[in-house]
Amino acid sequence: MLEKPELQDEILTAGLRDGYGLQDARVTFLPLGADQNTAVYRVNAQDGTAYFLKLRRGPFDPLAVELPKYLSERGIAPVIAPLAARSGQLWAPLDPFTAILYPFIEGQDGYQAALSDRQWVDFGAALKALHTLHLPTNLAQRLKQESFSAKWRQATRKILDQVEMESYADPVAVKCAALMKSRRQQALELVERAERCAKTLQSRPLEMVLCHTDLHAGNLLICPNGAFYLVDWDDALLAPRERDLMFIGGAQGFVGHTPQEEEALFYRGYGPVQVDPTALAYYRYERIIQDLAIFCQQLLLSSAGGEDREQAFQYLASNFLLGGTIEAADRAAKALGDGQAR
Repeated sequence: MLEKPELQDEILTAGLRDGYGLQDARVTFLPLGADQNTAVYRVNAQDGTAYFLKLRRGPFDPLAVELPKYLSERGIAPVIAPLAARSGQLWAPLDPFTAILYPFIEGQDGYQAALSDRQWVDFGAALKALHTLHLPTNLAQRLKQESFSAKWRQATRKILDQVEMESYADPVAVKCAALMKSRRQQALELVERAERCAKTLQSRPLEMVLCHTDLHAGNLLICPNGAFYLVDWDDALLAPRERDLMFIGGAQGFVGHTPQEEEALFYRGYGPVQVDPTALAYYRYERIIQDLAIFCQQLLLSSAGGEDREQAFQYLASNFLLGGTIEAADRAAKALGDGQAR
């Protein structure tokens, strides 16, 4: 969220006092992220301790904080564990949000800072540990499992029909509609390719592992001391490992290395693995389709969002750039039937 939510600082600091016992804390809004339902702040306590506050609007699943806490305690992945509230829970209500508090760690995301060669190797090792983890029953049974749902493919088709029939007054909505009209055939082809891959995968027995599911460059926090962290565990899922592996070499915003270099370094840490090219292609196509649907819904169905609207349009349009996500998905699709050993 780039624009500060309509939440007075006094209400926020009172919520931190009641929920976490922080007296007279100072809060600073941080214009970060593409999610309109998530706002983040830096919090400075009286004793000088700095915290990172995440406010999540809408439905909240406690698993989103319990899972990273578990992973952090066991050293499974480089994770920043949430802090307990006075209630003992890892969150506190702050209507209409859920508040989650973390220690503040200085760093930049992967859009701004490059992972070093060593960090790419360590990133691979961290994902291998995640994918081979045996979760305790109380966590595993609450995780959703991949279903290859057609939800976003159906939403994208609906949007493509909608922009042909409707007109818009908002300038960003006008740009969004024009882009989707001009890319109609290409978008429909993406949907069809994803559907073919989904049908193939649904017919196979698949190994399901714990996946983060959203490992784009914005969800890696890279620190000056060489440490890095995987953040935002809101959408963890039991799925084929390609659900996470699609991000490596997939034009997902990482700077400093070519896609080929990303893959070479990452798999040095991850170790030998047989990558299913159908699953890899499916997840890359499906990710693009989901982006098209979500950003178009955000821009076409409402004029709300302020500064977030232009950023959402840029994220939407970036899928169609040369060297972008569509080209990465097509590369994966070309390997269908051949298998990919890493």
